[in-house]
Amino acid sequence: MVQPPDLRQVTVLTKAEWLRIKDELNQVNKDKESLKEAVKQREALHLQSKEVVKLWSNTIAGQRQKKLEAKKIREQIEEEKRKMTDIEEAKYREQKRTEAIEKAKTQLYYQTDRVKGLHRALLLTEVLKEREAQIQLKQRIKSASEDVDKEFLEIVKTKEDEALRREQEKAVQEKLKRQTVAEDLKKQIKDNELAKEQQKLENRKDGEEIQQLKELYQWEKRMEEEQQAKQKRNLMQAHVEHLTNRDIIRAIDAQKQEAEEEKRKLYLAAKKKMMNLRKEKEKALFSEAQMRREQITVKLAVTQQEQTDSEEQRIAKAVAERDAQQAQKQRDEDEKRAAMLESIAAHRECVRREKEQRDKIRQQNTRDTLEAKREADRIFSEKQQLKAQRIQEDRRKLQDFNATQMAEKSIRHHQLRREELVFEAKNTEVIAEETNQFQQYARHIINTAAEAQRNVFPLCKAAKEGIGGGLGSNFSGVRPSYIVQDSTGAQMPKYVSSTTQNIKKLNEVVDIEEAKMRLGFTW
Repeated sequence: MVQPPDLRQVTVLTKAEWLRIKDELNQVNKDKESLKEAVKQREALHLQSKEVVKLWSNTIAGQRQKKLEAKKIREQIEEEKRKMTDIEEAKYREQKRTEAIEKAKTQLYYQTDRVKGLHRALLLTEVLKEREAQIQLKQRIKSASEDVDKEFLEIVKTKEDEALRREQEKAVQEKLKRQTVAEDLKKQIKDNELAKEQQKLENRKDGEEIQQLKELYQWEKRMEEEQQAKQKRNLMQAHVEHLTNRDIIRAIDAQKQEAEEEKRKLYLAAKKKMMNLRKEKEKALFSEAQMRREQITVKLAVTQQEQTDSEEQRIAKAVAERDAQQAQKQRDEDEKRAAMLESIAAHRECVRREKEQRDKIRQQNTRDTLEAKREADRIFSEKQQLKAQRIQEDRRKLQDFNATQMAEKSIRHHQLRREELVFEAKNTEVIAEETNQFQQYARHIINTAAEAQRNVFPLCKAAKEGIGGGLGSNFSGVRPSYIVQDSTGAQMPKYVSSTTQNIKKLNEVVDIEEAKMRLGFTW
């Protein structure tokens, strides 16, 4: 059973104390939490103020936003203007390009032979008109010269009087002009004299300044010479001191050289002594080596005597061994000869059997070769048959290929012919269009020349139908030239007149019935 709490021992806490104890138990920093809460409240107020102030127009941010929007609208308007300007410029360039192309086409059209011939004919008509006008003018002058002589003399006299009056007026003006020039020259002479006097004064001042500068230069030069003399004295004194020091240095160097010479002499004496000791040691070594060589020579002589005695014994033993070997060799040769005779007989028998075997093998090989030849002939005939079949197949393929190529060539030929016909048709249309354009242009020029009362015969001759400047007949819009067959290469002339046309009409048969009647045949 749980005991109830004693109310006298129970402590009652306030809410603030209870929260403080709870925070201490949970390790909560109240100041930090309050700071965080204050920061959050400030941020919320800042965002709220931003939202409220965002739409205001009398604030710095609002004015900046207005300026940005105005700048954006202004840039859009400028961009639209630039686009319109670019479009207008493109249209203008296109118009200029079109005009340039039309101008180039017109110039190229004017450079064609027919148009140049027409222009030459137009120039000829102008020349003819000018010549006629000159002839008429000459005739008028000639006819009117007799009536105009008196009037001309009066006009000449009037002109001479007018010229004399003008000469007198001109002389008076020249005199006044010369007087004015003389006054100007006098004034210039006075001005020149004043300028010379002023120049003399300036020259005198310049001379005085130069004299002062000269005296200053001489004073500076004396000072410089004194300074140089002083420097020379100092240099001489320094040179003397240098010579004194040099003698002292030379004496010290001489002492050093003497000390080095003493050291060198001591070194040479020690070196000579060591060489003498080395020579004595070499002599001792040589004598010791000579004694060793003599001892070795004695030992060699004793050893050689002992070898000579043993050599005689060995020779006798070798002679006995050689005789025994010769006897054994003779026996071995007899045995070998007998064995050789037996082997020869066996070899002869073996050769005979081998010959019989070879004959059998040769006969068998002959039969095999004959069979092989027959088989080779059969294979060759089969190969020839296969080759003939292959050749026939290749020929058939070649024929098919040639037929295909001929068909393709025929198709290409027909295609080229169709293209040529289309090209000729287009060329005919172009020629017809050019001819029509030229005829319109020529008619316009001829009408203009006729209205101006010009001779239109050269224009009509230049505006005849057909391309080319030949004298031949018009064939399909082309007027060819006929050249003589000699070294000149000149164009044959065209003799066309009423007489030649009549002769042509008499010799050419147009209606056979008319020709019969003309010749007197009535059947």
